[in-house]
Order: sequence, then structure tokens, then C-alpha cells
Amino acid sequence: MLETERREKKQKIELFNDHFQNYKVYGIPKAQLVIADIPYNLGNNAYASNPQWYIDGDNKNGESKLANKEFFDTDKDFRIAEFMHFCSKMLKPEPKETNKAPAMIVFCAFEQMHMVIEYGQKYGFMKSYPLVFIKNYSSQVLKANMKIVGATEYAVVLYRDKLPKFNNGKKEGESGKMIFNWFEWKRDSKNEYPKIHPTQKPVNLLKRLIEIFTDEGDVVIDPVAGSATTLRACAELNRSCYGFEIKKDFYKDAKEIMLKDWELKCKKNNIQMDMQRSTENWQQDKFI
Repeated sequence: MLETERREKKQKIELFNDHFQNYKVYGIPKAQLVIADIPYNLGNNAYASNPQWYIDGDNKNGESKLANKEFFDTDKDFRIAEFMHFCSKMLKPEPKETNKAPAMIVFCAFEQMHMVIEYGQKYGFMKSYPLVFIKNYSSQVLKANMKIVGATEYAVVLYRDKLPKFNNGKKEGESGKMIFNWFEWKRDSKNEYPKIHPTQKPVNLLKRLIEIFTDEGDVVIDPVAGSATTLRACAELNRSCYGFEIKKDFYKDAKEIMLKDWELKCKKNNIQMDMQRSTENWQQDKFI
């Protein structure tokens, strides 16, 4: 049943080891939603205030190999104009119907939000609003006795003119659920999803956002896919998703761990469903 439904919807989950600027080579369809976790430009302060700066998390042991290191070498030279140009080309055109317009969600540092909004406007995304994600933990452990520590993440929803597609459970003649502009940021269980990237976003959080802004069968694009959690979330929600990841090591881990893990779970579930059907058929035959 699961495989049949996916074939009917023509679901595709594809990750490319390439820069998103080369998208024309792959002939991918335009998206209902773009989700991107752009580099925060932390440079060699990526692990600042984090115990990983020191060996075994203790400053008495001296600095670790992560001290004065960046998360990845693409963190410092991300070109926001090229990113916005890509999004302007690869998001669906503005439709005539209401509740069908596309959108983009850009995760970024608080300090980058104004820049994201400003560049978005230059490329036709004239409207936006912020999202805040609240954690119950902080990576700034080393500053715990010095100041109030950060425990939030941020994103900006951008769109051209019409309000984007919005799913809040509304039914004809009834009101849907009010959705606030803040969300709980809960870590994924390691038993459920592998951790393969230093700035990996929770799959369950991405699933919630994808459900709000898209329907089954819609297309989602992640131009800076990293761990491919966006692709994993779409795979589980029956949305097609295309991602680009320029770093070979992250691409390899995403393909061989994050997405392979989903494939193995699908096969396991299909086997279990087949076994269940066989049992049901045997019980029906028994009483005929």
C-alpha cells in the first residue's frame, strides 16, 4: 500500500553532491516550499561557549582539536544573493487561487534576519514574518555562570505577495487551530534519527513546518541540505524533495546513513505489513 501510494504521487527523494547554482543540470521541478538552514558565518568561533572547545569538555585538560575551528569551510563565504536568486527561480509562480502560494523558510542567526529579509525583497519576496524556536537546553555551557545563555533558534518565512499555503486543520464551516510563531525545539531521539551533522535540525520539527506549508505530493527543495533531514522529513510525509550538498563527506553521510536508514525502515515496515496481511488472509480462509 505504501509503495503504491508513493508511485501514484510520483514521490522523489534526491540529493545531489553539487552547488545549488547548478540546478539546471538536474531538471528538477519548481517547489511549493524551500527550506534552508543557511550558514551562520560563525567562522572559527563555531564551538565558542561549547564544552567541545576543550578536551573532554573540561578546560583543565586544555583545548581540543575543535578549538578555533569552524563547522565547515563553506560557513564563511555563503553568498546570500546567489541563494535568493535560486529561490526566485525555483519556487512556483504566484497562483491565482488563494491558499496555494509558495513560500520559503530560512533558518538563520538572529543577527542575520534583517539581511535575509532585505535580500529577499531584492528578489521579489516582499513579505515575511519571523519564527522562533525554543529549546530546553543550551550549547553555551561555558557561559552558564557568566550571563543569560542562548536557548533559541530563528527563521524567517518569506513570500512574494499572497499568503502561502497554510494547513492548520481547518475544515469547511469550521475554524482551524491557531498556530503561533514560536515552536518547541525538541532533539530527535538517536534511536529514531542518526546524528551526522554539527548543525543538524530536528526531523520532527521540520515535519511540522512541512505539514503546515505543503500538502502530500508537493515538492520541497533544500539548497543547502547538510544532513538531509529535510529530505528525510519529506520522505516520511509523502512529499517529493530535492537537496543540494556541496561537501562530499556530508553528502556521503546523508546518503549512506540518514537516507539509507529511512529506506531500511521502509523495507522493514513493508515486510511487517505483508506478514500482517498474510495472517489476516489465513484467518479469513480458516472461517470460509
